[in-house]
Amino acid sequence: MREHALYPLAGKRVWVAGDRGLVGSALVRRLASEDCDILTSPRECIDLRSSVQVDRWVRQARPQAVFLAAAKVGGIYANNMRPGEFIYDNLMIAANVIDAARRHHVEKLMFLGSTCIYPRLAPQPMPESALLTGPLEPTNQWYAVAKIAGLKLCEAYRQQYGCDFISVMPTNLYGPGDNFDLLSSHVVPALVAKAHHAKVDRKETLVVWGSGEPLREFLFVEDAADGLVFLMKHYSSDQTINLGTGSEIRIADLVDVVARVVGFAGTICYDGSKPDGTPRKVTDVSRINALGWRAATPLEEGIRRTYAWYTEHLDLIRERERKRA
Repeated sequence: MREHALYPLAGKRVWVAGDRGLVGSALVRRLASEDCDILTSPRECIDLRSSVQVDRWVRQARPQAVFLAAAKVGGIYANNMRPGEFIYDNLMIAANVIDAARRHHVEKLMFLGSTCIYPRLAPQPMPESALLTGPLEPTNQWYAVAKIAGLKLCEAYRQQYGCDFISVMPTNLYGPGDNFDLLSSHVVPALVAKAHHAKVDRKETLVVWGSGEPLREFLFVEDAADGLVFLMKHYSSDQTINLGTGSEIRIADLVDVVARVVGFAGTICYDGSKPDGTPRKVTDVSRINALGWRAATPLEEGIRRTYAWYTEHLDLIRERERKRA
């Protein structure tokens, strides 16, 4: 990795917007070793969808660097059922935080997008240049459109105002602190929760959505946080940059890994009536690799650590699900 940072974080006031989420909480843990002053904004104190509240908070807190990790996220089911929420909430969060950062002279901001911004049939592995070259995947287009707007806002502010705002596109993330609610979670936490309940309930069959054939890439969230901090320190450009492993796995093979880790020994059945989503999605990570960063955690090790966290926090997870119900 590079030794000399373009933007050292030591001594900086660093705001992690979305610090209670999967990525935000991992960022807080990672930043603890950067000798910076970590700022967080509890949901009870600030609604990031409100421009007035965001402006007031940024004016008072005076962050010098911002990781914009806050977002409304969810899997295929949640995106299909609540498209209005996904596009509105994410548009407002991005616009409010990015504009407040500009007006209050934040030195550097990182906007976290998602590889779902790329076309459904993008070249594989997906290069950053694939953005806006084709139609989006319909099952997550609402979230994707909001994320594209956020990264374009960063690009526009860099061009017009000279803001050092950058956009990073993480691949599918998983890990400790994930959302394990079956109706709103992504594939890894959903599989972990389903396999665990199937084992505990002594079910003979584990039913998985889709055909099992799509190819996906997964990045352990602790690796993601390390990569984001690395990019904040070493990257400055109007071009988006991918963050991932560059490796892919068939969903059916992922299910086998999860079943092995959890200890479910029954039959796995695929429900082909449910959507698969994009047929293949793996990122081209040549640009970040060239800067000197690579993911460190093998998939099975990451899933083991995720499952360990899940079993240790079942009471907390049930309480979260009860509040969301």
